[in-house]
Amino acid sequence: MAQIITSKEAANLINDGDVIVTGVDGLTGWPQEIVDAIEERFLREGHPKNITSIRASGGGNFTSPTAESQYLHEGMMTKSISSFVSVCPDLAKKITDNKIMGWMLPLGVFYQMYREIGRGMNGAMSKVGLGTFMDPRNDGGKLNQLTIDKGEDLVKYVPDFMGEEYLYYTLPKLNIGLMRATTADKHGNISCEKEPINIGLLSQAQAVKANGGIVICQVEKIVEVNQIHPRMVKVPGIYIDYIVVAEKPDEIMQNWIRSNKDGYNPAFTGEAIAELEEIKPMPLNDVKVMCRRAIKEFKPGYVINFGIGMPTSIPNVLNEMGQSDMVTMITETGCIGGVPALGKDFGCSWNVEALCDHGDHFSLFDGGNLDAGIFGLSEVDEKGNVNTSHLNGKIGGVGGFANISLSSKHLIFIGTFTAVGIETKIENGKVIIVKEGKFKKFIKKCDKTTFVAEESLKKGNDIVFITERCVIRRDKRGMVLEEVAPGIDIQTQILDQCEFKLIIPDGGPKLMDPELFKE
Repeated sequence: MAQIITSKEAANLINDGDVIVTGVDGLTGWPQEIVDAIEERFLREGHPKNITSIRASGGGNFTSPTAESQYLHEGMMTKSISSFVSVCPDLAKKITDNKIMGWMLPLGVFYQMYREIGRGMNGAMSKVGLGTFMDPRNDGGKLNQLTIDKGEDLVKYVPDFMGEEYLYYTLPKLNIGLMRATTADKHGNISCEKEPINIGLLSQAQAVKANGGIVICQVEKIVEVNQIHPRMVKVPGIYIDYIVVAEKPDEIMQNWIRSNKDGYNPAFTGEAIAELEEIKPMPLNDVKVMCRRAIKEFKPGYVINFGIGMPTSIPNVLNEMGQSDMVTMITETGCIGGVPALGKDFGCSWNVEALCDHGDHFSLFDGGNLDAGIFGLSEVDEKGNVNTSHLNGKIGGVGGFANISLSSKHLIFIGTFTAVGIETKIENGKVIIVKEGKFKKFIKKCDKTTFVAEESLKKGNDIVFITERCVIRRDKRGMVLEEVAPGIDIQTQILDQCEFKLIIPDGGPKLMDPELFKE
C-alpha cells in the first residue's frame, strides 16, 4: 500500500546514479514539488549525482528555467534520453556544449519500450527510425561527441527478422518513476481528471516495477478508498510506492503556460464545453495563407494529426471557415476530436471528445491508420528527406514526428521558404517578400535525417511541401514545383533560394488559388 510522504522525504529516496523516468509533456504531468525537493537536496548535500533522466516527451516550456533545468547543476544529471530537448533550452545547450550525454529516440518507441520492459523484455523492435540519424548505422540517436565516445548503444540494427529489417531499441534499467496525478485514494490508486493529456503513466510504472524500482506520485488531494470511480483510475495503487500531496496546488501547471490558479482551462480536460467563438480568427498573413492551402489537401472524413508549430494554426482556420466537422482532428498526445489548441497550448484540444493514452495512441500511427499528418517545414533536401532534430547548430527534437511521418498516408509540411528573420506581407492579393530569411530550408543534403522520403513513397504516400510562395510535391520524378503564389518571381525568390534543382512541370507551375490571399 502506498505511503504518504513529504516531497523532502521523496527526494531522500533518490540515490546517486539512479535512472529516473518521468511522465511529462511540456509541463503537463511535471511533479514540480518533488523535483524542487530533489534540487534543494543536491544543492545542500551534493546528492543525488550522476542521475539519468528519461522522458518520452520533453520537459519544459521553451523559456523559463524549470523542469529539467533543475537537474543541470554540475554533476547532478549526466545523461538525458528523450525525444525532444528544445523545450528545455538549458538542457539543449548542455548537450550541444558536450557537457552531458544525450540521446534522442522516437516518442512512440519510448512507450513501446515501457510496455515491453513492463512485461519482462529488454526493449522494443520497430521500423520507426530506419535510415534516420537514430539508426545505429548513422548516429544511433547520439546527440554529441561525448555520447559517441562514452555512451552506451541504445539502438541496434536487425538486418533480417523474418525477412525484414528493424531497429531494436533499449533503455538503461529504470529504477525511479516520477509522475503527477490529480487525486489519490488511501490505497494509492490515482486519477488524472485535471490533466489534459494521458501520459502513459501505467506503462511507465509497470516498467519501473519490473526493474525492482520505486514509483512516486505527486497529487493534489487524498480521498477515501472507493471515492475514485474504478474506471477513472489511471494507475492502480499496487504500482505506486509513495504519494506526495502538493503543498501549493494552485501553482501546478496544466500545460506550458496555464496553472491551476492562472488560466486553467476545463475545456481541455472534458470538464466543460467552450463556445468555439472564443477562438479569435487569425489575421490575413503568410501563416493563414499556408493553412488555407493545406486545407485544400484535406478530404472529408480524414483523420488528421497536427504537429507542433505552424500546423497548430490550421484548426483555427478550419473553425473560422465553419469546417471543423469536415475532418477528425487529433494530436499526437492522444487528444481526439474537438479543436487542437494553438501555440503553447499545443497538445491540448478544445472540447476534446476522447483522451487516449499517449502510448496507445501511437498504435494508430504505427498501424497506418492516419489519413494525414501536418508538420512544420524545417529543413528539406533534394530527395525530399526532412531534418527536424539539428537545425542551424541547435538541437531540437524528433518527438512523435518519426512515428507519424513514417506511416501517414498524406504528409503535408507547411512553413516559410527560408528561415530566421524572414518578413512577408499579403497585399492586394499578392505575396511580398519584404526581407529574405537568413537560412535556406531547401538544401542539397540534410546532415541529420528524421524522415526518409523514399521509404514513404514506397508505401504509396503523398508528400507535399507548402510555403508562403510556392507548393512543392515530392513524387517519383523528384521535387516538383507545382504551384507559385501571385507576386512571386520564380527565378529570384524560389529557384535562387533553393540549393538543388527543382523539377518544372510541362507548361510551368500553376498559380496558387488567388482566393487564398484575400480577406
